[in-house]
Amino acid sequence: MAAAAVAVTLATIGASAHEVQPAVADVTVGPDTVTIDLRVAVEPVLAGIDLGAVGDTDESPLSADSDALRALPPQALADRLRADWPDLADRITLRAGDTALAPELASVEVPPVGDVAIRRDTALTVLAHLPDDGSDVRFGWDPELGALIVRQGAGASSYEDFLTDGTLSEGMPRGAVAERPPAEVIARHVVAGFDRIVLERPDHALFVLGLFLYALAWRPLLWQVAAFTAAHTATLALATTGLIAVPGGWTWLVGATIAASVVYVGVDNILGDPARRGVTGPRVAAVSGFGLLHGLGFAAALSELGPGRPSVLSIVAFDAGVVLGHLVVVVVAFGTLVVAFRLMPAPLRAGKPEFRAVSVVASFLIAAMGLLWIVDRVISV
Repeated sequence: MAAAAVAVTLATIGASAHEVQPAVADVTVGPDTVTIDLRVAVEPVLAGIDLGAVGDTDESPLSADSDALRALPPQALADRLRADWPDLADRITLRAGDTALAPELASVEVPPVGDVAIRRDTALTVLAHLPDDGSDVRFGWDPELGALIVRQGAGASSYEDFLTDGTLSEGMPRGAVAERPPAEVIARHVVAGFDRIVLERPDHALFVLGLFLYALAWRPLLWQVAAFTAAHTATLALATTGLIAVPGGWTWLVGATIAASVVYVGVDNILGDPARRGVTGPRVAAVSGFGLLHGLGFAAALSELGPGRPSVLSIVAFDAGVVLGHLVVVVVAFGTLVVAFRLMPAPLRAGKPEFRAVSVVASFLIAAMGLLWIVDRVISV
């Protein structure tokens, strides 16, 4: 079942015509001037759509205005952009040290009119004069303009950042490339991996909780967690390095099959041997197979932290955060059971009716939640 789900997930394709995508800014910092080459869909911006609040322009009541702008001839749209540039420039943050810079629109290149339902990227060149103090340049813009990918340099000597919520880039030096300190990279990605398990996606946490409830013994838990970790680490690495990919329009299927894995662990816990203290081969194989799917979900989360392929350090740190999240789920679950059973005369032991009752009830709730997620993620397509 798990292997089939992985195969179906990786084989499907799709896309969303009005999906909000980040703008891309290639920044060149010279001795006296900073040049920013922007590729951005200007129509929703000019229409006044808050791109930080929607995932698809169709979600905005101004979507018809955006489509109308897509129908404008290139020169007409360029003229509209130039007319609105003073207001747009006020929403761009460009600094050299403590000095605010004035972005100037140097050129606009609008592609010909095509299918108005398809995104049209306009190429802008923005210039600003730098003060004579050698200070680094930072760049960003208003969160309503949407996410922004900032790039400086090329190849191995390059800097890339994925900016949301109005945040600014790192300081980009003149004649060199911005860098993130390794400690900052590690901390950011460990926290992101931990949050993915504990705060952002309860489906991953419930899957791990289901592994814990399989049997109150450390050996079967370690076998399952080891198989799950090895599998999700493999697909996390493969997906983030570009060796496998799930098209954006079908990411819902990854979510639905992850929800199916939650149903599986819950149902298998209920139907299994009440007195078990070991773990079966089919159980480990299924956990491993579903771990491959969870790894695709983790890769999607990691890709949200920045553009391009993440470094080995970023992948390892993110995965460490995920594993830390697993550990917290298990420790909290075990601690809760210990406290609960100390309030009861029955000892906490595997195979005892009391633990079996807790396992069955909790596993039923886990499976029911997984089933609700499947329905929600399928009907929301």
